[in-house]
Amino acid sequence: MEKVDLHTQSSTKKKAGASVLLGAAFLMATSSIGPGFLTQTTIFTDQLRASFGFVILISLLLDVFAQMNVWRIIVVSGLRGQEIANKVLPGLGFVLAFLIVFGGLAFNIGNVAGAGLGLNAMLGLDVTTGAALSAIFAIVIFLFKEASKIMDRAAQVAGGIMILLMMYVAISTAPPVGEAVIRTFVPTELSIFAIVTLVGGTVGGYITFAGGHRLLDAGLKGTSAIPEVNKSSITGIAVTGVMRVLLFLAVLGVVSQGVKLAADNPAASVFESALGTAGFRIFGVIMWAAAVTSVVGAAYTSVSFIKTFHKNIAKYENWIIIAFIAISALVFISVGKPVNVLVLAGALNGLILPIALGTLLIAVHKKSIVGNYKHPKWLTITGILVVVSMGTLGYMTLVEQIQLLMK
Repeated sequence: MEKVDLHTQSSTKKKAGASVLLGAAFLMATSSIGPGFLTQTTIFTDQLRASFGFVILISLLLDVFAQMNVWRIIVVSGLRGQEIANKVLPGLGFVLAFLIVFGGLAFNIGNVAGAGLGLNAMLGLDVTTGAALSAIFAIVIFLFKEASKIMDRAAQVAGGIMILLMMYVAISTAPPVGEAVIRTFVPTELSIFAIVTLVGGTVGGYITFAGGHRLLDAGLKGTSAIPEVNKSSITGIAVTGVMRVLLFLAVLGVVSQGVKLAADNPAASVFESALGTAGFRIFGVIMWAAAVTSVVGAAYTSVSFIKTFHKNIAKYENWIIIAFIAISALVFISVGKPVNVLVLAGALNGLILPIALGTLLIAVHKKSIVGNYKHPKWLTITGILVVVSMGTLGYMTLVEQIQLLMK
């Protein structure tokens, strides 16, 4: 008997487990850090100044409550979101899957556009050409048998690059950190709309399920996996939070100097104001990394919502993901960004989180779904808080957007 073999096997399993947990966390984080993330954070910081720190704090708390509930219930039950929903109410899983896929496809068109803008800023390429090349890059990932591992690594590398570059820009703008810290806890202005937008953009739609479904695909399930699930879900929110705070500080440093941001591309003007042409190139790198990882995350998670409906979908999962990305790119290249669809998808996205989380909270108290597992009361209470607040505000937003579209 060779003892070294056993040690090596144990070490390999540990490394593989850590890689999957980190991959799930970064898949969720990079899925949420897309073109919309950069633009929204910039605009809200310009509007609320240092008080936007309070909005970030509250939204991060809501994000953690939502994420920990969703990921834990998925892994404990060993079922994907749509399967759980169908067990709670037959047919509900199909409705949830439709909302996820529709929202994922619509936003992926925007993500492809963002990737094109990123390459335009980084290398001067035509936006349409950049979008096509970015879509091809994302497709290549899913041409490999080990696509999930490549996806994990790509998300981690892209996330690391974005954080390092954003840190450099944040330091370069010399933001009023002291004021930002004070206003994070004692704001002078408050925007409920900003909180809802941030929560929806971080854990709304397909993003809520990205990491949880990735863990299931890696074979992680059951109550024994709870500590790992907690660690991975919190890591994902932490990565998103760090990126949000760094961008907030970078923008705050620029607007505090009286610089007026460009209306057509406010995020780019922050980087350009801080570092000139080099800053604009850095913005291109961050925008491209954010957009292309969101393309991958949206496609992977959207397809994971339909692959349990038929064995052939699961069998040809990678090819369907490739088709999903290709359709997103073709729509953008042929007709541009469909504003009306994106607006309506954004409103629907605000409703997906409360519907999905509410369904999972009902499921977690059914023995037929989770067995003898007892969900902590504090998670149930905080989950209900997220469902009620996001459900009410999401409904108001949806009604408002439909009225605007009908005018």
